[in-house]
Amino acid sequence: MGRILGLLVLGIVALFVFAGDLGGEVVTLRTADTVGVMHDTSVWVVDDGGRLWVRAGSPKAGWYERIQVKPEVELVRGGETRRYTAVPVEGSRERINALMAERYGWADRLIGLVRSRDQAVAIRLDPRS
Repeated sequence: MGRILGLLVLGIVALFVFAGDLGGEVVTLRTADTVGVMHDTSVWVVDDGGRLWVRAGSPKAGWYERIQVKPEVELVRGGETRRYTAVPVEGSRERINALMAERYGWADRLIGLVRSRDQAVAIRLDPRS
């Protein structure tokens, strides 16, 4: 029953996120697997001190596992594609969780009810040329 409720809550949040009713921003993060196949993942993004950050819900997220092997990623934001190196930063989880909560408001809190932020991984995106 708990799993069904969790999926329902995530579905509702996804509906609002992808419909653009949050006031937040959803970007596309492109990661490559071990054979070079690109995978697109929709993620939230925050800016902290001129740096972009994304957050993996857990270290077992597929896209996070891919950046562990190949940290070179692309971010599609506002119709523009830019290249970055994804850098997981230990000790930044609480800061990035707080920024995500501030920016995405009730949607972040709602997801937090079904998925603990204790395993989240903060990832800084460093620009590449």
